[in-house]
Parts: sequence; structure tokens; C-alpha cells
Amino acid sequence: AVVSTQSTGANEMLLAERQISAEEACTGGLVTRIFPEDTFREEVDKVVSHMAKLPPQSMIISKGLIRQEVKEKLLEVNTRECITLRDRWLSDECMTAIMNFLNRKKK
Repeated sequence: AVVSTQSTGANEMLLAERQISAEEACTGGLVTRIFPEDTFREEVDKVVSHMAKLPPQSMIISKGLIRQEVKEKLLEVNTRECITLRDRWLSDECMTAIMNFLNRKKK
């Protein structure tokens, strides 16, 4: 699932490690359906059975078309994140945090 960091809720979930309910995940587009726990398996089996009857090549092609735009955006974001991570790892702040962590372990 792709999480849009444009929403305050997504930022809070990612940055503050806030757990969200199934309802919040559905409202935010992170999941498409919520099934009751007592009928979860049966509901999932119905969905999977239905999808298994659909033409497989059409499903693969459709999924590829749907995900192409998202994939390009993810690759672009991944490149920026890798650059940022490299820069953060090389920063004085990171080195200080690592040294502080290692010094705590020795005590």
C-alpha cells in the first residue's frame, strides 16, 4: 500500500508511530474492506474465489497498468529517500546519536 504523506493522519502514523484502527485505515484508503473477525475467513474466501475466476492475463495486465504510475512515483521517492538517508548517516547528529547509544550500553 502506498501511504500519502500529504494527510495529517498519515504523517502522525508514520512519524509518531500512532496505531490506527481498521476504520481509520479504510477511511484513509489503506485498506479497501473491513470484515468482522468471526466471518473474516469466509469473507476473504469469497473475494479470492471470485477473483480466481477472472481471466488471469487480463488481471495481470490491468494490475500492471494501475500500478505503473505508482511504481514510477515510488522509484522517484526511493531515490530521494536513499540520498537523504546517506546524508543523515554521514551527519554529525547521527554520529553523536550512535556514540551516545554505544556509551549507554557500556555503563
